Amino acid sequence: MRLSLLVPAPFSAVSGGYEYDRRMVAGLRAAGHMVQVYELAGSHPVPDDAATDAALVAFAAQPRDAMILIDGLGLPAFADLLDESEARPCIGLIHHPTSLEDGHDEGTRALLLAAEHAIFPRLMQIITTSDGTADKLVREFGVDRGRIVVVEPGTDMAPRSTGSLSGPCHILSVGTLVPRKGHDVLLRAMAGLADLDWRLTIVGSPDRAPDHAAELANLATELGIAARVHFAGEIDAAALDALWQTADVFALATWFEGFGMAVAEALKRGLPVAVCSGGAASHLVTPECGVVCAPGDHVQLGKALRRLVFDRDVRRLMADAAWAAGLSLPSWETQIQAFEDALS
Repeated sequence: MRLSLLVPAPFSAVSGGYEYDRRMVAGLRAAGHMVQVYELAGSHPVPDDAATDAALVAFAAQPRDAMILIDGLGLPAFADLLDESEARPCIGLIHHPTSLEDGHDEGTRALLLAAEHAIFPRLMQIITTSDGTADKLVREFGVDRGRIVVVEPGTDMAPRSTGSLSGPCHILSVGTLVPRKGHDVLLRAMAGLADLDWRLTIVGSPDRAPDHAAELANLATELGIAARVHFAGEIDAAALDALWQTADVFALATWFEGFGMAVAEALKRGLPVAVCSGGAASHLVTPECGVVCAPGDHVQLGKALRRLVFDRDVRRLMADAAWAAGLSLPSWETQIQAFEDALS
C-alpha cells in the first residue's frame, strides 16, 4: 500500500489526535507499507492563504498510485479542491468535525460548517474514531454511513496509579488549553470545594490559544484557588507518567470529544474519572468507575467531585472498577490492524 497523510504542521504536536495519527503511521510503516507524511503550513482549521496554498501544493505532489489520507483538522483548506479530490482515492481522518470546536465566533463556525458540509460527503471514505462521531457525520453532515469506518484509538499497558497516598486529593486533568476542553468549567467546579483538601494539576499546551490560557490563570486567581492549581503546560512522557502515578482522580470538563484518549488513559491507570457528556468522552465511563455530568454544568460537576474528593472508600471502589474497565480496552496493535483493514 502507498499512502500519503496530509496533516497540519507540526506532526509532532502533543494532542490525542496527533498521537493517533503518529501511531497509525508508525504501525503501517512497520507492516511494510509506504507512508509519506506531508505537513501543511498555515493556520488550521480556519485556513489562511498559506494553508490553502499548502493544500494545493501538497495535493498536486501526490503520486497517482497513492491513497490520500487528509486529517480532519486540515480538511477545510481543501475546500477549493473538491472536484480534484473526488477524482482521486481521498480519505478523511475525522477525529471530530472542526465546526463543533467550542470557542469559534458565529462567522467562523459558519465558514467551517459550510466547508465540512461540502467536503465530507464527497470523500471516497471517512475513518473516524468513535461511533458518536460517525453518527454526527451521518445525521448532521449528510455522509453515507456505508462510507464511514470507525477505528477507535488503542491503549498501551500502563502501571496502576498508586495515588497521592497522603495529603491532598490529587486531581489530574489532561487537555490542551483551548475553550473546548472546559478547563474553566473545572476550575469553577473546584472553587466550590474550598472546604475540602485537594490540589489540581492541568497538563496541556497553552500555545494553541494563548489568550484563553491566560484567562484560565486569571480565573484561578479570581476564584481564590490559584495556590491549589498547577498549570503544568506541555510536558514530556516521563513527567506525565509521574503525574499519572500520583493522581487520585482524573477530571475533564470537555464540551466535546471525538473519542477521549485521556479518559481511556485514566481508566488504563485505574483512576476514577469525572467527565462531561459532550461527544464521545463519556462512552467509556460506567457508574462504577466514574461520574458523567452535563457539559458546562460546573455545579453538578462540583457535587460529583465533592464525593470523590471527600470519600476515600468511594475512590477506592471506583478505582478498582476503572482498572477492570481499562484492562478491557483494545491495544494499539489491534487498532492499527483495524486501520489497515479499513484502508484496504
